[in-house]
Amino acid sequence: MDLQDQLKNLFPDHQVSADEPELKEQKTLWIQSEPMICKYEKRKGKPTTIIEGYSGTEEDFKILAKELKTKLSVGGTFKDDSIIIQGDYRDKIMKILQEKGFKVKRVGG
Repeated sequence: MDLQDQLKNLFPDHQVSADEPELKEQKTLWIQSEPMICKYEKRKGKPTTIIEGYSGTEEDFKILAKELKTKLSVGGTFKDDSIIIQGDYRDKIMKILQEKGFKVKRVGG
């Protein structure tokens, strides 16, 4: 039973009007020709994966950062035009980005 069915059970008299927003459409990301750089560093003794080199808009890069963090179920941040992911997830990140159509270059180790 999905959310729409549950809402219909709770509010049987409610009619959906035409001006109510539907589910948000996923925004397509701009795919660049140059490869993005995926590197591994240790910061304060803890492993981190850093993705740099995206030449699209900052908003698209933030969306990509959120998507990666959600798919990997890890913490991270977007800072100084780079995505910083907690842990060593280079292989998984590279696979996800390649499936989206990005070119990725592995740097270090």
